[in-house]
Amino acid sequence: MNQLILCTLLLLAPRALVGACPAGCQCQDPKTILCAARRGQTVPRGLPPNTLSLYVFENGISMLSEDSFTGLPALQLLDLSQNKITSIQKNIFQPLTELVNLDLSSNQLQEITNETFHGLRLLERLYLQKNRIQHIHATAFDTLENLLELKLQNNQLWAVPPLNLPNLLLLDISWNKIPTIAPGAFHAVNIESLKIAGLGLTSLNEELFQAQNNLHELDISDNLLERVPAVLRRLGSLTKLSLAGNARISQLPAEDFHNLHNLQELDISNLNINTIPRDFSSFFPRLRAVTAAGNPFNCICQMSWLVQWVNTSSVLLRRPEETRCHFPPKNSGKLLPPAPICPPRTCLNGGTCHLGPQNHLECLCLAGFTGMYCEVEVRGTTPSPATQAPPPSRRVSIAQVGSTSLKVDLQNYIQSKAQLKGIRLSYRNLSGPDKRAVMLRLPASLSEYTVRALKPNCTYRVCIGPLGEKVSKEEHCAEAQTLPASHQQHSPVTQSKDSNLTLMIVPALAAMLLLVVVVTVSTYYCRHRQPKAHASTGGDAGPLELEGVKACLENGDLSSHGHKVPEAAMLSGGSECEVPLMQSHYPSNNNTPGLKPSYF
Repeated sequence: MNQLILCTLLLLAPRALVGACPAGCQCQDPKTILCAARRGQTVPRGLPPNTLSLYVFENGISMLSEDSFTGLPALQLLDLSQNKITSIQKNIFQPLTELVNLDLSSNQLQEITNETFHGLRLLERLYLQKNRIQHIHATAFDTLENLLELKLQNNQLWAVPPLNLPNLLLLDISWNKIPTIAPGAFHAVNIESLKIAGLGLTSLNEELFQAQNNLHELDISDNLLERVPAVLRRLGSLTKLSLAGNARISQLPAEDFHNLHNLQELDISNLNINTIPRDFSSFFPRLRAVTAAGNPFNCICQMSWLVQWVNTSSVLLRRPEETRCHFPPKNSGKLLPPAPICPPRTCLNGGTCHLGPQNHLECLCLAGFTGMYCEVEVRGTTPSPATQAPPPSRRVSIAQVGSTSLKVDLQNYIQSKAQLKGIRLSYRNLSGPDKRAVMLRLPASLSEYTVRALKPNCTYRVCIGPLGEKVSKEEHCAEAQTLPASHQQHSPVTQSKDSNLTLMIVPALAAMLLLVVVVTVSTYYCRHRQPKAHASTGGDAGPLELEGVKACLENGDLSSHGHKVPEAAMLSGGSECEVPLMQSHYPSNNNTPGLKPSYF
């Protein structure tokens, strides 16, 4: 009898190692637990102590108790977004000493005290957007010395909270009620991306960014600025600038843009300008994209240079269909610059005519045809139906932003995939000793993503593929190098090896080896120690059947929930999703432009 009990325990050992899955949750990966739309009132109990990632969003949770997270010493990612949490008592998160990512967005928090985040010394990303926060204690973030990203947009703040965060790279306080920002408000000297859109600002103090010499992205859109802020003259490190939606700005003085030689993206849409200075193009030798839609342009001879510049340069004009003339009356409503039109029957054999780089006409050919006009038939192939045009290019396009950042263009890949749930983006440093991949989960609505906290002067391999599918030939990869450290005055902040989004290859292999060893030993022991009566009757146990352990959370299927997020639940303000912690079904970390609150 004892032998039979021992055999049973050994055979059940692999399942015991994984641990029981809480009701209403998914546990394909034993270290990742997904409890989406569970409709529970509390955090699920009985979680395995080796859990690394816990997703408990949209559960209806209103309160957290002191023992909500006890017994989870290894937890690195905690997503509590889209619940109904109104307050957080002290010491709630203290047991989570290894926590790296915390998402509390889309709740009902009103205050952040000096004890709210006590004990989270390793925290790198803190998402608090779309709450009702009115007050933040002066020392609320002082212990978060490793914090890289802080999102506070769409709250009810009246002032910039104290931020003594030397390693902070991204700060978003957009869509609060902060009409003025005093010099010295931002003590985060290494900050790379600052978003202060929709605050009601009428001006920016010229001394505001004295300590921020590493600022790459600045979003001051949808404010009440009456002119281009003179403070831009001292921000020569900017690569991306948005002035959009400041409808009181009617002129673009040349002197305000002279020092922006590193600018790669500029958004001057929805202002009140009727012309752009002729020498405007010479200010930005590295410019790659400009948005000028929604302005009342006066299309007279003084504006003719813009048409020629857009048609002959490599600069991409975004939202061209919204870039139109308002004056004189005979040109009202016309595109500026006019878009080339494909002549009838330009492409043969069912090919589709479209505008390529620099507005040149190109033909997308059906399978079985090639040539400039799809006039050449490829022998040995069967032409596809005329309605099926080939998808656009899916190559990975990467742009250098700085010594610690790379920007990945996702637009081509998104257009090439039908019914894309989300994007899996992974990157690894080919120049350093640690070549393990860092994996990110991005929403399908994101047209670009900036990878931050990289090491300067290093070559990175970046791959993108469909979220929810195993790594296969569908992945598209490219390599790019960050700029040398001399391009910034502050030392780069490196990302922790234990980032929650890292693909933990070595621990996964070790766990699988352990399972194999236990199964082998238990099977051998049972077969050799069973009573002879079983052997004589042919009662040998069959092969041990175990469920395969999937490598990532992304292999889970949430379609059974039938959950559809209304457009009103999407967020507004910012232009990027920095490091989403969730699936694309849920809007909590999707920072898509052009959509108004409610928000994540």
